[in-house]
Amino acid sequence: MAKREEKGTTIPWLGEAGERGEALEGLFVPPEEGCDTGAVIAPPHPLYGGSMDAPVVCELAWACTRAGRASLRFNWRGVGGSTGAPSGDLALACEDIQAALLQLGRTVPGRLVAAGYSFGAVATLGAAADQPRVDRLVLVAPPPAMLDAERLRAEQREILVLAGAHDTIAPPAALEALVAELPRARFVVIPEADHFFAAGLVQLGNEVTSWLRGE
Repeated sequence: MAKREEKGTTIPWLGEAGERGEALEGLFVPPEEGCDTGAVIAPPHPLYGGSMDAPVVCELAWACTRAGRASLRFNWRGVGGSTGAPSGDLALACEDIQAALLQLGRTVPGRLVAAGYSFGAVATLGAAADQPRVDRLVLVAPPPAMLDAERLRAEQREILVLAGAHDTIAPPAALEALVAELPRARFVVIPEADHFFAAGLVQLGNEVTSWLRGE
């Protein structure tokens, strides 16, 4: 596999804020030659240290690389080099993800994957609702109490949901019950992992890679 270099990028905010120069900090990895698909990866909660450098976010980006896809991960507004103030507002988080999807869509002409971890997974579900180019979702450890269950039940796209066996923030039993209602969803439990995936990170990446490859 030829090495594809990670490149720093800026993601303009949507609307008038983007015109004023407000932007998110991002890292982009191009797709392999002949591939026209990519993924946006949303980090965990910005008020609890969530950034694009979180190990799970980096592992998701590496999974995309191994599957041949482009990836774009980013920092929420107010985190790292992103302008603005950090917030746990889901509506603002959805705007950040949509800005990243728009940015990636300018470079990658094919279908897109929307992926997220923890709070980022919850925001990803909402942000992707009206995004026709997004045909697949990857949700890692979304806290069930924060999920819009009605929105999730209406989801017709392919979805991969992953959780750690010992996760007390996103308990796997609760997530499995939600996912069981979906027509095109796959649920994977990572043994020995908790919400932070200090253990099980490699398996997490392997599961995502295989799913993206259609295996």
